[in-house]
Amino acid sequence: MKLELKVPNMACSACGEAITKAIQAIDPAAKVEADPKTKLVSVETQASEAVVTEAITSAGYSITSH
Repeated sequence: MKLELKVPNMACSACGEAITKAIQAIDPAAKVEADPKTKLVSVETQASEAVVTEAITSAGYSITSH
């Protein structure tokens, strides 16, 4: 499943790495692209959207619909 999520408080590449690690903690095979400029996180994963969004919010980031 491919997800595209808007994460408005992702400020820098370190934030993107933190989000990537949070997602890969629940799905080690996930492909994650986090772009702090566009605030978009693209995820290719077998995990459900709810699980992925929970991982991101647990890491301290908010998600908005786009």
